[in-house]
Amino acid sequence: MELSEATILIENDYLAPSGAAEWADLGCGFGLFTYALAQLLHAGSVVHAVDKDTVRLQSLPNPQRIDIRPLQLDFVATPLPWHDLDGILMANSLHFVSDKKLLIRQLSHHLKPAGNFLIVEYDTDKPVPQWVPYPVSFRLLQALFSRAGYSVVEKLGERPSAYGRASMYAAWVGR
Repeated sequence: MELSEATILIENDYLAPSGAAEWADLGCGFGLFTYALAQLLHAGSVVHAVDKDTVRLQSLPNPQRIDIRPLQLDFVATPLPWHDLDGILMANSLHFVSDKKLLIRQLSHHLKPAGNFLIVEYDTDKPVPQWVPYPVSFRLLQALFSRAGYSVVEKLGERPSAYGRASMYAAWVGR
């Protein structure tokens, strides 16, 4: 996927209504969606690029000069070091978490009261052991966040997966 495609997938009117924001991208990998998010935030914003492995961000355009701060951290096993985040991006990382209910509850404590989640996942319920061990279909995502007290779970868009098994979707989750 190209940066422009990732940006289009997560683009939405809720993201940055005004001013700088602070986000965490959990499971950032090489940073494709980190930079996609940076394309959409206002100047002065911060994105914490978090990954269990050493963070090795690609060199991608950052026209707003968003402050991208890499951090090696296992976000499932270790609490985040920030509170009052405006949002948490999880692009293709929630499907590696077995206890999603517990993780959502824990991560919610790191958000502002009006903080949001931005999720990118494969729309399937069928596991692929090495790549998608705990799938998160959009239907399951709605149920998980609804039970966690979130009233908005809106599909922003979808696109075919490069792997052909299920389409990818992006969803906005808010209270």
